[in-house]
Amino acid sequence: DSTDAVGQVIAFMHAAGQKLRVVGSALSPNGIGLSDGAMINMAQCSKILSVDPERRQVTVQAGARVSEVVEALRPHGLTLQNYASIAEQQIGGFVQVGAHGTGAAIPPVDEQVVSMRLITPALGEICLSEADNPRLFRLARVGLGALGVVSEVTLQCVPAHKLVQRVSVETRAGIAARHAELLQHQHMRYMWIPHTDTVVVVTCDPLGEGDGGGAPPPPVDEAWATEPLRELLLQRAPEQKAGASGMNFAQLRDALLELAPLDKSHVADVNRAEAAFWKRSQGARVDWSDRILGFECGGQQWVSEVALPCGAVGASDGRDLQYMTDLLALIEASDIPAPSPIEQRWSRRSASPMSPAHSAGEDDLHSWVGIIMYLPIDRPEARQAITDAFWDYNAVCRRQLWPKYDAHQHWAKIEPPADAAERAAVRRRLRDRFPVDEFNAARRELDPKNILSNRLLDALLEADP
Repeated sequence: DSTDAVGQVIAFMHAAGQKLRVVGSALSPNGIGLSDGAMINMAQCSKILSVDPERRQVTVQAGARVSEVVEALRPHGLTLQNYASIAEQQIGGFVQVGAHGTGAAIPPVDEQVVSMRLITPALGEICLSEADNPRLFRLARVGLGALGVVSEVTLQCVPAHKLVQRVSVETRAGIAARHAELLQHQHMRYMWIPHTDTVVVVTCDPLGEGDGGGAPPPPVDEAWATEPLRELLLQRAPEQKAGASGMNFAQLRDALLELAPLDKSHVADVNRAEAAFWKRSQGARVDWSDRILGFECGGQQWVSEVALPCGAVGASDGRDLQYMTDLLALIEASDIPAPSPIEQRWSRRSASPMSPAHSAGEDDLHSWVGIIMYLPIDRPEARQAITDAFWDYNAVCRRQLWPKYDAHQHWAKIEPPADAAERAAVRRRLRDRFPVDEFNAARRELDPKNILSNRLLDALLEADP
C-alpha cells in the first residue's frame, strides 16, 4: 500500500529474475497489462498527493482512478484536459498506453504529463520531466509498463468547464461537405453506421457565458427513440417480449446481434434500426466536461483502433475521410458482418515517440478509427466464432488499409497475428513507425532481466531472427 513497498517487491523480483507485470484496471482489450507470471496492481497506491491551483497541476499516485482525480480537482475549479470514454482507468495505465479522447486541437493524454516517477528494476526510482532527462521522459510517457512501474504522475489540468453536447445525424455526402467546419468544434467524433447512409455526429463545445440562463434542453424520450430496435427484436424473437420493454439502447442492440451475430443481412438490419434510433436521439445536453466526454460503450466486445496522419489542425488533408470511404466500401462489398458504430475521432500530435499519434509538427493532425464486434456473455461457442470473424475483419484492414494510410494500432488494442509471416510483417511495420531499437535499449538499461515485459510485448518488439 506504499510506493516503497512496490519498490521492494520490484527489487526482490529483479534479484530473483522473476516476471512481474504491472496491471491497472485491466480494461485494455488486448490485455497488455496481463501476464502468465506474477502481476502487481497499484490500486492501493491511489492517493491524490497535491493540487496546485496556481499552476493548474495535480500530482497523484499511479493507482488513482481517473474518476477519483476528477472529483479531487472539482473543489479547486480544475479538471483534466480530455478523457477517454471510460473513467475507471488507473492514471498509470491511462498514460502508459497512450489513451486519447477526441478534439482536433487536443493531444492524447500522455501530453498532459508534466513529470513522473518510475520505479525500475535496475536503477530504483527515477524522476523524469522535460527538465530532467527529457528524451527518456518522452519515451517513458507511453512506456507500455516496460521501462518501469509508474508510481507518481503530475498532470497539467485546465479550468473546470461545462460543455454543450450536440448529437445530430448526417449523410456521407453531408459529412464530406461539412467536415472542415465540424473539425472546428472543441471535441468532435463521428459514428459511421455500415450499410446505411447515416453518420452520427457528436460535437462538444464550452458553454458560453450567455448560454446558461435558459432551461436545460429536454431529454430525449428513450422509449420512443429505441422503438425501432425494440420492434425489430420482437419481429425476430417474439419470445423476448416480456423483457424487451425494459431494455435500454445498448441492451436492445446486444439482444438483436446475439440472434445472428455473423449473418451479414441480419447485422445490416440491426444497423438500420440503430440509424433510426440515432435520428430520434438528436438533441443537446449540458453538463461538466468529465460527465459529457465519458459514455457507455456497451457490453463485452472486440475492438481494434488505428491512428493515421491526416494533415494539420484546422486543415485536414482528406485522408481521414478517404480512409472511411475505403473501409465502408470494403465492408459493404464483402461478407464482413460489421456492426455499428465505426467510431472516428481526432487528436493533435503527441511528442511521445511511442505514441501512435507521434509526429514532428506541433500542429499535425491524426485521426483514430475503431472497428468493433460485440460478444455474448454466456455462449462460449458463439464467442469463439465471433472472435474468429473479428480477427478476419481486422486482418483485412491490416492488409488492405493500414499500409496505404500509414495507420498504426492503439497499443491497448494491438494483437500479434497467429501467422508467423504476418507477425513478422507487423514487427517490421512497428520498427518503421516507432524507435523500437531506442525503446529496447532503454528496457535493457532499466530492466536488464526483462522482468516487466510479457508475451505480447516480446512478440511485438523483439527483433526478427
